Amino acid sequence: MREGDLHGRRVLEVGTGTGRVAAALAERAYAKVWAVDASPEMLAVARRNVPRGVAFKEARAEALPFKDGWFERAVAMLVVHVLDRPRAFTELRRVLAQDGRLAIATFDPAHVRGYWLNEYFPSIATIDLARFAPADVLVDELRAAGFAAVRTIRLHQRARIDRETALERIRGRHISTFDLIDETELEAGLNRATKELPDLVEYRTEWLVVAASCSPES
Repeated sequence: MREGDLHGRRVLEVGTGTGRVAAALAERAYAKVWAVDASPEMLAVARRNVPRGVAFKEARAEALPFKDGWFERAVAMLVVHVLDRPRAFTELRRVLAQDGRLAIATFDPAHVRGYWLNEYFPSIATIDLARFAPADVLVDELRAAGFAAVRTIRLHQRARIDRETALERIRGRHISTFDLIDETELEAGLNRATKELPDLVEYRTEWLVVAASCSPES
């Protein structure tokens, strides 16, 4: 929130999913939030999870149903890896005001290379290194879309989960990458994880935060 200067702003969130970020923006940043997602099922979940006053639209980030310059700020949390980024970035620039800002949070490729599930599902690294762009690629794409100033910040978090939680996540296919892996690998990976996972799984999350400004002075 700090990088995006979101407090009290008119904010667009793309790819809202379950609405967790939209709720935080409304409740903690006192922002006026519009949230979009391409999935009507996810929007139904989000509507149940957010406070009154958040507006929702079913829409793709590549074709936003808003007029030019309508928003002061825009945010995209763990979503740009599934978008047509050049088209989505151009649309985000269009709907932002001349002094607008875009804040993106995504996984750094270093996170993909060191992900704890790679040992059990080897395809994850190959698939996600093609989806999670490095900082220089995102900077070039944002500048090509019309953003005047772009900067990147890397953040690190350490976390731990117990064995049963880890297995529950795997069985629930908690990341979208599981949808891109064949069933044979999924079954083999789950069987191996069931046998080999320790009682406590410790891992590190490598974040890439990108702040893009429409104006070089903002």
